[in-house]
Amino acid sequence: MKIEPLRIIEENDAEVTIEWSDGVESRYNAAALRRSCPCAGCIDEWTGKKLLADDAVPDDIAFRQIAIVGRYALNFQFTDGHDSGIFSFDLLYKFAQS
Repeated sequence: MKIEPLRIIEENDAEVTIEWSDGVESRYNAAALRRSCPCAGCIDEWTGKKLLADDAVPDDIAFRQIAIVGRYALNFQFTDGHDSGIFSFDLLYKFAQS
């Protein structure tokens, strides 16, 4: 059975909660998501090495906008202007499990 989000709740400018189809509820912080961005500018496409230094992301970063991408992902526009990461629901669920 594929786990999918049932509800996506913007709690405030820096937190979003996802209620998953298996009953799990996960809360995500903007700074943690920005530091985990999977885009090619933040992760080397060939090696998988992280390029973004965690300390380059301020703890008080927030979401400027959150958009659903198709039926499979979220895109976050952060207050530092970064907006190229596509966070698949599978990836977000994995984040919640770690």
